Amino acid sequence: MKKGLILIGLTALILMMMAATLAQLNELMQPAMEPVALGRGRALILDAGHGGEDGGAVSITGVPESQINLAIVLKLRDVLGLYGVAPVVLREEDISLHDSEAGTLREKKRSDLKNRVAMVEEIEGGTLLSIHQNTYPGSRYHGTHVFYAPTEGSQKLAEHFQNSIKTALQPDNERAVKQIPDTVYIMNHVTCPAILIECGFLTNPGEEALLRDEDYQRKLSAVIAAAWMTAP
Repeated sequence: MKKGLILIGLTALILMMMAATLAQLNELMQPAMEPVALGRGRALILDAGHGGEDGGAVSITGVPESQINLAIVLKLRDVLGLYGVAPVVLREEDISLHDSEAGTLREKKRSDLKNRVAMVEEIEGGTLLSIHQNTYPGSRYHGTHVFYAPTEGSQKLAEHFQNSIKTALQPDNERAVKQIPDTVYIMNHVTCPAILIECGFLTNPGEEALLRDEDYQRKLSAVIAAAWMTAP
């Protein structure tokens, strides 16, 4: 209960700071900072899933998943910056990270995935947080769902993030964390703690509208940031 109240309070404080003027935010974020993680002593790596030619899933209004993933990651980066946390962001544009030699879409996707893994593995003491969006045939499902990699510490971290999102944003979300399927390349080839957050369902009209909304993206980013800063 006490930890939940701390999380809610921290989320509220973050949202208040985000309501400041742009000039105030710029002033707060001026100092150059090395990648750090408050309370964890680890570098945080943010991965906006898909990108470029690989748009991922497409929402019911025609928005590529890659664009929503990126919007949330960039807001999350900015929120963390308010608290002196400078995460490593794998992509800051809607692009693929493939090698120039890759020609076909299949080659580009394979190259992109391998390059992301290599970037993660280059960072000593890192923790990977990958942002994605969910889909399902039909529209009945909704809610954030957190998956974890088969690496030490990942399940505990996923449980913390899932519980944090439930406590601060989605009180009716009863989903339990799951280990990521072995078909998800990045999460099964990194050696650091890693979680993948399916933020919501692009096939649910109400949730899809929220996921496209910048205010909701900011709220979700604030909750995720608070979860990181209160992680065990």
